Amino acid sequence: MAIRIEQLVYLGISLIIIGFLIIFFSTFIGAKDRGAKSRLAIVGFICPIPIGFGNDKNLLWLVMALSFVMLIIWFFFSFRMGR
Repeated sequence: MAIRIEQLVYLGISLIIIGFLIIFFSTFIGAKDRGAKSRLAIVGFICPIPIGFGNDKNLLWLVMALSFVMLIIWFFFSFRMGR
């Protein structure tokens, strides 16, 4: 049984929507614990350069390292598929 591209698109969109719903509902669950200290780190790509922001230095370094790993994997597969 072969998977068609339309099925992969629907699967990807479904996973994105499920991820947003999990994040949305987890904010309500986490809002009960007022004494908790939240940590945040966000990384985005501008072309091939990762740019990061955060309020915790260690978490920001971890997320930046993961983004570099993802960038190297992306370069590897994009150049390998181009042959």
